[in-house]
Amino acid sequence: MDQLEQKKQQLADCIRMLEASDIIDYNGHSSFRGDGDSLYINVGSCQRSQLTVDDICHIDFAGTLLQGKGNPPLEFHLHAGIYRARPDVQAIVHAHPKWSTFLSMVGADYQPVFAQGSLVYPLPVLNTPNSINSVEMSDALNGVLGDRPAALMKSHGAVTVGASIVEAFVLINYLEENAHRQHLAMQIGTPYSFSQDEMDLCRTKLWNDKLFQRTWDHFYAKLTG
Repeated sequence: MDQLEQKKQQLADCIRMLEASDIIDYNGHSSFRGDGDSLYINVGSCQRSQLTVDDICHIDFAGTLLQGKGNPPLEFHLHAGIYRARPDVQAIVHAHPKWSTFLSMVGADYQPVFAQGSLVYPLPVLNTPNSINSVEMSDALNGVLGDRPAALMKSHGAVTVGASIVEAFVLINYLEENAHRQHLAMQIGTPYSFSQDEMDLCRTKLWNDKLFQRTWDHFYAKLTG
């Protein structure tokens, strides 16, 4: 298997793991940057729980199909826009996770209540539930995302970006786990929110490729075990 096929397989595994964790549903999508102004992304019509490399298509930033057996999701603009604006980004996950979306539904700020979850704090919010299905909407999202690793879309979902598929995958898992813990804690009282010093320490200790890979391996073992 050549390097490109390995990355396509990794992307398929990423999406299946996110579906198994109830983070991606029947509409979620993930991508990685291709050569030039292009990207690889799952086709819009695929079954995320049964996704294979045959469900990964190659498109340019205008959405033109370059290779593949189906058309990209309507929100391909989300991916193309971020790749245009962020040369550092090599992979993207967009999903509709319930716990973080609950927070945005009621206007509750995402708080760093879980060490790994602090890696994406502060978490900006796009103040509209509209789909990112145009250049204009993609530009609006980029204006909110800036140089951050993640953002929420009010009553819609979340996006994470990374230097690799593994990184983007891990960050959305951390984001959603933090939101879940925050939601549960809010039923009891006011959750403890990490201080800046505590968050700085978390980033120093937890933002590294070995720990990201260990998190990936945890979910991959459950998928294939």
